[in-house]
Amino acid sequence: MELRTTFEITPSSYKISYDDPVLFIGSCFATSIGRKFEEGHLPVMINPAGTVYNPVSVINTIRTIAEGREYTINDLYNNNGSWISFNHYTDFSSPLAEEILKKINVSISEAHNFLSVARFLFITFGTARIYRWKDNGRIVSNCHKIPAHNFTREILSVEEIKELWIRHLDELHVQFPELKVIFTISPVRHWKDGAHGNQISKSILFLAVEELLKHPAVLSYFPAYELMIDDLRDYRFYDNDMLHPSSSATSYIWEQFSGCWFEDKTIALWREISRISMAAAHKIQSGSREDLRKFAENMLDKIQAVNKKNSSVNLESERKYFLGLL
Repeated sequence: MELRTTFEITPSSYKISYDDPVLFIGSCFATSIGRKFEEGHLPVMINPAGTVYNPVSVINTIRTIAEGREYTINDLYNNNGSWISFNHYTDFSSPLAEEILKKINVSISEAHNFLSVARFLFITFGTARIYRWKDNGRIVSNCHKIPAHNFTREILSVEEIKELWIRHLDELHVQFPELKVIFTISPVRHWKDGAHGNQISKSILFLAVEELLKHPAVLSYFPAYELMIDDLRDYRFYDNDMLHPSSSATSYIWEQFSGCWFEDKTIALWREISRISMAAAHKIQSGSREDLRKFAENMLDKIQAVNKKNSSVNLESERKYFLGLL
């Protein structure tokens, strides 16, 4: 008896290799998958402005990066002694305006350089709801815990998202003609919208993305939401908040993702490198000096074997760590 509703994901004809920089922009799900890239030392950049959830904020982030725009003090807001940017996550805040401006502009510069050579751009929408700052009507990426009465809360329509994104995709296609855009919908439910409100929001995103798939800059859609909601479909695959995917769920979705986007040799190399990076991150609590030496030598041999297969993979920090154990 089959107790799950599984489905097949058609492998992409375009494959991601260790020579292909990949940019992830969007909700925390984009971060989860992006970190799997980092784990295997694939060339990746994840949310250079921090996590963003709605389609307008994603556009604002990408446009700022594509233009290589430089932020000034006029782009910041002082909230009770802390300088913030409404286009950035809370990590981009400081009592010193100069400090936060430097952090923002360095991030934009690095992201601009990365986007200039990126081959794939994964976009993950989390919600169709937006918050608009009452003072000037701008849509914010993050409210920075400022009281809700300072914002108006709205929901975008399918047509609004479609029109905004078609213009933006046109711009991207002209500036970066080789860039392939892939859309996903975050499987994380926005529970503060309520059960029904979350479904309305996600439905709008699905309908909008369906329209955007017709654009020549868009390669495809990856069904992360469907894998979580229709395939796994069980609370044992959720984290303690019952909203975010658990580590096992993320690993399962990653398996489906890598099967879709990677050649077998890339998957094999990722697994080798992942074991090395995980071993380097593991805090050794016990063991004899001789066991520690053998472990370090074994990992150094693995690093050497990986570098013979792909010399572009930088495992220098891991190599230094294991050398330090000898």
